[in-house]
Amino acid sequence: MRRLFLCMERELVIWDGKKVQYHFQGMQPTSIASDPFHPGRLYCGTFGRGLWLSDDDGDSWRPTGDIGNYFEPFRGEGIHHAAITAVAVSPTQKSGDYGVVYAGTEPSALFYSTDGGKTWNEYKEIRLLPSTPTWAFPPRPHTSHIRWITPDPNQKNRMFVSIEAGAVIRTLDNGETWEDKKFGGPLDAHTLLMHPRAADRLYAACGDGVRTPGRGYMESRDGGNTWTAAGEGLEHHYLYGMAVDARDPDVVLVSASPGPFEAHHSHRPISYIYRKEGDSPWERVSDGLPPAEGTIISMLDATQQEPHEFYALNNKGVYRSVDRGKTWSRVEIPWKEEYLRQHPHAILVLE
Repeated sequence: MRRLFLCMERELVIWDGKKVQYHFQGMQPTSIASDPFHPGRLYCGTFGRGLWLSDDDGDSWRPTGDIGNYFEPFRGEGIHHAAITAVAVSPTQKSGDYGVVYAGTEPSALFYSTDGGKTWNEYKEIRLLPSTPTWAFPPRPHTSHIRWITPDPNQKNRMFVSIEAGAVIRTLDNGETWEDKKFGGPLDAHTLLMHPRAADRLYAACGDGVRTPGRGYMESRDGGNTWTAAGEGLEHHYLYGMAVDARDPDVVLVSASPGPFEAHHSHRPISYIYRKEGDSPWERVSDGLPPAEGTIISMLDATQQEPHEFYALNNKGVYRSVDRGKTWSRVEIPWKEEYLRQHPHAILVLE
C-alpha cells in the first residue's frame, strides 16, 4: 500500500489513499527517511523537539537520541541538539537488522547510529573544518545547520553533506576524516542528490543562483571533486526542491523562485517547477499545477517503484506526475485551510 508522508509546518500528515493520520501536532517536522533494510522503520526529525522513530510505517512514534540521565555526568553521547534539520539512512551500509542512520542539526553537527537509533555518536571533525567560521544561515546568521545528507548509493564509505549556508563537504572513509568545500562548488545547496545508476554524479539545487545567475543548479560528474553550473533555461534562480527520475538519471525536476522571500514566506509567495532531460535546457512546467503566484516553493520526490513518476508538495496540496514531470494532477488528500499558509518541509513516498 502506497503511503505519502508530508512534513507540514506544524504536523506530519500520512495518507494511504483511504485514511489520513496526523502526528507531531504543534511541532515542526523537518525531514523524514525510511530504512531500506528494515521494512516499517522510519525516522522523522523535528525542529526543536528532537528525532523520532517508527517501526509500524508511521502509525506510532517514539523519541530517539537521548543524551543521558539527569543525575549522571554528560558523556557526549546521543544527539546534543533538539533542532533536527536533516535525516538519512544509508542504502549500502547496515549493522544487524538496520541501516546506518544519520541526523543533522542546528547548530551544524552530524550524528550517526549503527544500532537502529539506540545509541548515537557525533562526527566531531566536521566542526573543525577551516570553512566553519564562514557558515551562516541568513535568517539566523549567528548559526548554520546541516541541510542535506547524501550517502553515496554506489560507494559505501562515501557521503556528502550540505551546510546551509556555506559548504558541501564529503567523507571518503566512512566519517573518519572529512574534506572541506571545493573551489567553485555550491555554497548553499538546498537539495543534494545522487542516483544509483549514475556513479560519481551529484545534483545540487542551490540558492547560489540569486547572487550569480546560472548557479542555481550545479552538478559534479567526478564525485564532488569539481562542479559545473547548468542553469540554461532557468528564468528563476533560487532553487530549493529537487527529484531525479528513479529509472533515468538524466530526468531532473527542481522547484524555483525569484528569491528566498518569494519562496518561503506566505505573504506573497511565487514559485515554479522546471524539468530537464539530458543536455537540453530547463523548461518550466505548469500543466495541472496551481498558479505560481500564491504557491510556496514545492518539495519534490520521485517514486522508486514506478518509472517516471514524481510528486510535488506545496501549500496548495500534493500533485502527481506519471510522465516524467511534464503534466500533473492533484492528489485528493483532505487539505486543511491552515495548510494554505504553511511552508511544507519534506515529502516521502513509500510503497
